[in-house]
Amino acid sequence: MKPSELKDIIDFIAKSNLDEVNIETEGFKISVKRASVQAAPLAVQVERPAAPVAATPVASASASEPAVPISNKKTVEIKSPMIGTFYRSASPDKPSLVSVGDEIKVGQALCIIEAMKLFNEIESDISGRIVKVMAENSTPVEYDQVLFVVETD
Repeated sequence: MKPSELKDIIDFIAKSNLDEVNIETEGFKISVKRASVQAAPLAVQVERPAAPVAATPVASASASEPAVPISNKKTVEIKSPMIGTFYRSASPDKPSLVSVGDEIKVGQALCIIEAMKLFNEIESDISGRIVKVMAENSTPVEYDQVLFVVETD
């Protein structure tokens, strides 16, 4: 991607009402996020992944898992950073990335959200234990929709 193309994309997003945009193309991953809706400055992150991100969506929907009893610890909701289709695993023949009761760490892959034919691996920004999966496999999710409830220390 040429610098002029990147500048055109950033200028277009700056003029729009979008709060966050994630774009992946061959050799580039671009994330643009407004720091504040009122002030509207842009924070831009451009990465060059070692290999293109690709995954096969899960074809079969699994039944909802029962919630693990929540103790007196604090719970945190992990929300969708984008609009797209929620997948619990990277491909139909692989198990879910996380399940109810699993201990998770910062940076661990939790799910995949497909948006505009791009498969985005959603990573945890907290450590804890999954107590509830709020989204059904292979279903659409909205921006800021709760995907997981996590119990933290």
